[in-house]
Amino acid sequence: MSDERLYQLIAGKIEALIDSGKYPVGSRLPPERELAEKFGVSRVAVREAQIALQAVGRIKIKTGSGAYVVDARTDGKSKLPNVSAFELTEARALFEAEAAALAAVQIDEATLNQLERYIEIMANTSPDDKAGELADKNFHRAIANASGNAAITYVIETLWSLRTDLEPVKAVYDSVCGADFGARAAEHTAILDALRARDPGAARVAMRMHFKRLLESMLDVTEERALEELRKQASKSRQRYLKSATL
Repeated sequence: MSDERLYQLIAGKIEALIDSGKYPVGSRLPPERELAEKFGVSRVAVREAQIALQAVGRIKIKTGSGAYVVDARTDGKSKLPNVSAFELTEARALFEAEAAALAAVQIDEATLNQLERYIEIMANTSPDDKAGELADKNFHRAIANASGNAAITYVIETLWSLRTDLEPVKAVYDSVCGADFGARAAEHTAILDALRARDPGAARVAMRMHFKRLLESMLDVTEERALEELRKQASKSRQRYLKSATL
């Protein structure tokens, strides 16, 4: 495995431990030497992984003190752009489709097997189960890492942060995931099948179809919300009219 992909793998493992609560916000990560021994890699790989995690706002490295876990939801939150769920999904479709195409020609068996395990978790958890949401995130992250392009990985990590840190965007995504839960495992399986076939074109199309369905579901949910708001307004107007008519 190349040094570039190794540090990305280690960064993913550390972030997974952060998300699991092993290293809570405010805590200090173990020393580089300890992490290197834990993951069976060099201290250089651990250091590069920590630099990558600092770049996406998961940790803060303090010279002479160590690396500390920060709250990704508040750290630098004022710098987040004002984007809609639709804009974010369009951007994800562009970058993640190309990441899948790049990954298809170089992904290893270990990563493919890990993707399969993530799909199993998604298929066997309810829409509001955090384990399923984390498996979904790790599935897309693993493909980004497998692309072998650190810039693409950074962009995709940043886009995912917008998906979780922007409350209006998160609300739309949560509604879509709850309303269209059944399609999640099947769509991710189609992506995995294309990656196993080492077919860049098929991987690109499968990822695009995943986001196409997501956009369509967003439209459905948004329309339903708009109709519900109209019903509420009509009901209020009706009640106001009835009260005034009896005076």
